[in-house]
Amino acid sequence: MENNLIDLSDLNLSEEELFAPVDNAGISSEKITAPRYSYWKSVFRVFFRNKVNIVILAALGLVIAFTYIYPLFSNYDLLENSMNSAAKNLSPSQALSALGYKLKWILGTGKLGQSVFDAVWNGSRISISLAFICAAINMTVGVVIGAIWGFSKKVDLFMTEVNNIVGNVPYILVIAVMVRLFTPSFWTLAFAMTITGWIAIAYFIRTQVIIIRDREYNLASRCLGTSTVRIAMKNILPFMTSVIVTLLATELPSYISYEVFLSYIGIGMSEASLGRLIKEAVPSIAVPGWRFQFWSPTAVAAIVAVVLYVVGQNLGDASDPRTHR
Repeated sequence: MENNLIDLSDLNLSEEELFAPVDNAGISSEKITAPRYSYWKSVFRVFFRNKVNIVILAALGLVIAFTYIYPLFSNYDLLENSMNSAAKNLSPSQALSALGYKLKWILGTGKLGQSVFDAVWNGSRISISLAFICAAINMTVGVVIGAIWGFSKKVDLFMTEVNNIVGNVPYILVIAVMVRLFTPSFWTLAFAMTITGWIAIAYFIRTQVIIIRDREYNLASRCLGTSTVRIAMKNILPFMTSVIVTLLATELPSYISYEVFLSYIGIGMSEASLGRLIKEAVPSIAVPGWRFQFWSPTAVAAIVAVVLYVVGQNLGDASDPRTHR
């Protein structure tokens, strides 16, 4: 066998240069030289690695800016031009020529002479706020109860029966009945969407918990006397971050869709949301030159739903540790 050993004397280096003593008793010998790992830093690194995500995130930022910041300065007034018959039902080009070249007239005017552009973003603020509130409540309640549901056999027996009874009632029917029982308003619709909306989320989380609850590290924690709640909150839920983020990505657009649909069929909230704007603009479809009043809120509702979904899905993919390198 060929000898591949290197003769250190051939390097022309002193022993001090070749070997350095290490104090094993010192604190420095305990230092870990590997770089510290930050989960969320790694998540955002993966997320921004895809340039498409930057464009989508910029679109989301633009939507949020027009939804929450622009209405603060637009001073939207539904009856602003109600007494001016010449300002009603103008196309974008007509409105810009007659009322001035301002951003608010870029989508024309409605049947009362109001700015369609301002009305759309005022309605977006209501619809998106409703979606955020419903998602926050349903996701929080659903994730917490679902985690406990997947661990506790007593809770499993009770919640399974609740899911079999309540969970199989069509969600849209529950919302419609609740809205009819109370005065149609923002908070009535929020209550209707959250009273049973968390059950499906909790059942999904329960299924995921059952899949991973008996893995080795959870069994070791249980043998060490760790409580069920702590195992669920510390060992399991952080592991499911990507699943939860992906689930949130589907929930947010769905609430906007529900609101638009309910308003379209006449049982939505009383506020001028996107759904209500679409419903009130339906007759304008049949009139040439007025169709922008219908398509403007419809397009904004679609853009908002798609952008929220894509950002959430891509962030969910980036939250999966298997994509981190």
